[in-house]
Parts: sequence; C-alpha cells; structure tokens
Amino acid sequence: MNASYAKLVAADTVRFERILPGPIERVWAFLTESGKRARWLAAGAMELHVGGRVELVFRNSDLTENDDPPPEKYAGYGAESRMDGRITACEPPRLLAYTWGGESGSGASEVRFELGAQGDEVRLLLTHTRLPNREQMLSVAGGWHAHLALLSDHLADRNPDGFWRTHTRLESEYERLIPPA
Repeated sequence: MNASYAKLVAADTVRFERILPGPIERVWAFLTESGKRARWLAAGAMELHVGGRVELVFRNSDLTENDDPPPEKYAGYGAESRMDGRITACEPPRLLAYTWGGESGSGASEVRFELGAQGDEVRLLLTHTRLPNREQMLSVAGGWHAHLALLSDHLADRNPDGFWRTHTRLESEYERLIPPA
C-alpha cells in the first residue's frame, strides 16, 4: 500500500500517518476547536477531558466548492448530520481520543489522534478501532483519507479538491486495497 493510504493494523482497525505543517498547537486547534474543525471534518462542542462530551456536526457538502453531489449511499450525509461521542483520552496538545458514534461499550468505534512535533512539522497518527465490518472499514478509510486531505490542505493554505469527488475515488481504491475478511 502507498504510505498515504490507511494501513490495516488489526481486523477491526485502520491507521493513517500524515506529516502536517506545524506547529503542534496549530494542528491541535484544528482537531479541537469547532470553527477550525468545521473546515475539514465537523463542527461541534468538545469537552476536553476524559468523559467529556463530543458533538460532531457534519456538513460534508459544504466542505469544498465545485464538488460532485454525494453518492447515493451517502445522500443522507450531504446535508447536516450529527454524531455524539465521549472523550476517552485527552493530553493537550499530543493525544485526543473519543468514541465515534455513541458511548464506549455501546458498539461505538473509537478514533485516536496522536501528535508529535518533527521540527517545523507535525506527525499525525490517526487510528480508528472497533470497526464492525468491512463495509464500515471501507467507508471510514475513504472518509478519513478525504478529510485528512482537507486538513492538510487547510494547514498548508492550499485550495482543496472536492470532498465527495475525492471520497468516492478513495473508497473505490480501498475496495481493492482492503481484502475481504
């Protein structure tokens, strides 16, 4: 697999690694501050302590200009959609983890961001665990890959490509890269 693609590190886990423009505090702000996070992932309140509430308000069709419409299976995610979770780890500005789509123990998966300074750049390691099946893994891999491209573009002051166009292409690529169980 190309280094920019997610790595399958367990049967239910994908991991991404990115080198981003720093400093680390700026990347942390894009992970935790609603207004900055809204530019690449989702707005919403985030209580930055273990057990704190996470609200993600997605507006994927508003992330980029001149984009394709969402594919039919994601039509419900073109307009506003919401997801809640709970913080499971928080060590500013290096570690943030939270449940994805519910409370821990309720079948929710978990996303974990680890940041490390590398000179003027920041190494981001994103790990998404407890994915219940291959279909969810393909969706999550394509989604995170597209969202991380937006994050990288915003941090580098570049104009991003269309979110849905990118996501659709990447999900198709992950269909080939992630083997059936």
